[in-house]
Amino acid sequence: MLSAKAAKSLAEEAAGLNGLHLRDLLADSARSRGLVYELGDLRVDLSRQKLRTETVAMLLELASQTGLAGKIEALFAGAHINRSEDRAVVHMAQRAEARVESAEYAGLAAFADTVRDSDITDVINIGIGGSDLGPAMVSAALASHADGPVVHYVSNVDPAHLHDVLAGCTPDTTLVITTSKTFTTAETMRNAALARDWLGGRGPGMAAVTAAPKVARDWGVAEDRIFDFDEGVGGRYSLWSAVGLPVMIGIGPDHFAGMLEGAAAMDEHFRTAPFEANLPVLMGMMRVWNRNFMGHAAHGIMPYDQRLHLLPAWAQQLEMESNGKSVTLEGAAIGHATTPVIWGTAGTGCQHSFFQALHQGTDIVPLDILLPLRPTGLHLDGDWAASHRVLAANALAQAEALAIGSPNEPNRTAILPETVRRA
Repeated sequence: MLSAKAAKSLAEEAAGLNGLHLRDLLADSARSRGLVYELGDLRVDLSRQKLRTETVAMLLELASQTGLAGKIEALFAGAHINRSEDRAVVHMAQRAEARVESAEYAGLAAFADTVRDSDITDVINIGIGGSDLGPAMVSAALASHADGPVVHYVSNVDPAHLHDVLAGCTPDTTLVITTSKTFTTAETMRNAALARDWLGGRGPGMAAVTAAPKVARDWGVAEDRIFDFDEGVGGRYSLWSAVGLPVMIGIGPDHFAGMLEGAAAMDEHFRTAPFEANLPVLMGMMRVWNRNFMGHAAHGIMPYDQRLHLLPAWAQQLEMESNGKSVTLEGAAIGHATTPVIWGTAGTGCQHSFFQALHQGTDIVPLDILLPLRPTGLHLDGDWAASHRVLAANALAQAEALAIGSPNEPNRTAILPETVRRA
């Protein structure tokens, strides 16, 4: 990527911007307006990134010169872009409308409804990595829709993790789902064996989600309790597949289908939108800008929404497993930095742990500060609504203070969008 012609211009652009303070760039209102992008209810504000609108154009030219459009087309066309395993990458198909209308999805939904309509009180998902992080994140994020059995997630081979979950459950009313693409993952299978012993043949027993159904059968899971998915679905993208079964049981098939519909809409936007309005492309190129041209080795994701507190961990897996490489697809050494270290936690707690280092330390760490206009599933009034306004004020004030520093103290009310002041 950095051998492309546009990379030289971007290196010169970065050198020129190094002498400017971000507050100087923010003084240009036309620039700030030009760096705000909207798609439906999503609003992405890049104005506090250290760049100009011209920088964005140069980054998009770099994307074009490196063939990003063709790579997006190949991804959606089912080309074998997973070269190490010679496979297509098919996780987008798991959230497409055709999949929701398929017999596979109908079987998954029927099982979820059966569990939800039964006397089962608890569901324990045993998995690790992609079989845990994504589904656990979504279960927490969509907690306002949870009206089924209580869903627990166990990933660590540390026996304390499983022990503490089992301590609050009863074998007669607990379903254990073992989720593993290969059904051989060491930590998962050890925990699954312990859970099987704990069940002792009582209650609803066990189910399995895997891309290796024969292995699950040989391990002892009943045929009608095994739900498989395509091997072309990477673990870190698998929550949209049958791996999302515990989520579906918790929130119901209708809400799960709604989540898939939203993901499919973003897929279509990514596939068809021009680069200058394409949110995934724009935000991806921000990573390239900050990592490869501004030299920032870390990137923080701070959701000001407690229900999204697991999002940074899942994003960490998505980016660092995908882009944490040292060789190209052809096996040649990469001559530039790849993924930044992705980290973060929910606000406002983060302000009382490491934000002092972000404000006063020697390293610049770009952040994504995520803020919902209103809390999902909550209808607040009085002091409850006031608490959300305080949350929003904290998020926006942190964004402003990190961008411009203390010499130019902003009016706290002035930085609140009118929609938040009225909420």
